[in-house]
Amino acid sequence: MQIGFLGLGQMGTRMALRLTAAGHSLSVWNRSEARADPLLREGAVLAGTPAEAELGADAVITMLFDDAAYERVLFGDNGLMDALSPGALHISCSTISVALSERLTAEHARRGHQFVAAPVFGRPNVAEQGRLWIVAAGAEDAIARARPIFDALSRGVTVVGREPRQAHAVKLGGNFLISAMIHSLAESFVYAERQGVDPEVFSETVNNALFQSPFYAAYSKVMLHPPEQPGATVDLGAKDLSLFCQAAASRNTSVSLADTMAAIFAEAQRTGLADEDWAVGQYRMAQRRGSL
Repeated sequence: MQIGFLGLGQMGTRMALRLTAAGHSLSVWNRSEARADPLLREGAVLAGTPAEAELGADAVITMLFDDAAYERVLFGDNGLMDALSPGALHISCSTISVALSERLTAEHARRGHQFVAAPVFGRPNVAEQGRLWIVAAGAEDAIARARPIFDALSRGVTVVGREPRQAHAVKLGGNFLISAMIHSLAESFVYAERQGVDPEVFSETVNNALFQSPFYAAYSKVMLHPPEQPGATVDLGAKDLSLFCQAAASRNTSVSLADTMAAIFAEAQRTGLADEDWAVGQYRMAQRRGSL
């Protein structure tokens, strides 16, 4: 397939490289052009604007940071939305608000485009291995068109409905669960330390006894042995949690734990942890807050 790919952050670059490795032809765009260098070495073509990335494409993928980036890249000058022709396929792999997903659905329908929401679960190392899990929603024929792309990126796909908003809602709910898991691990590690127990021993014990979860093991390792490069930052975690709270409020849903965690994220941002790894930052906040 000929694919336009917009957004070459840590996740986007690795996803785009998986697509080139699978034999797809890519036209790529990123606000900072230097980010495209690894793709250009693999034969991708650099687009000068988001609109140019669409030229001749069978599908266009967006992997952008937040709603504001979508506003600029899709609706701004030389934006993607005006460049898409009737019948074009847009696949949104980003974690965005449910409200924006609804707006994109309506706008694409008005213009005669196909729109598939396909946010992904997995950190950059998982993207590099082509083992993301994709949560998809959209019309059946549009998802069928996207399948070759999904096959190159993922170890599995869950189709959660025909409304793109449903996939973005699931992604936000999943990220809330990840934050809640990290929050509970962080506080339990501080508890273990104060009891004279090695947090690593504590983690292995309770995971073997209770959960048998690779996610508990993986995030424990990140927290206790911080990576040189953050897989996702506290800023990103705070953004996703805020979007989860907004989506809940839009359906009159109370999320008391999320409200508490949002305050902790805000404190982390105020105290200089915004660029820390999401899991590491939450652990450091638990350590700071651990005294009565």
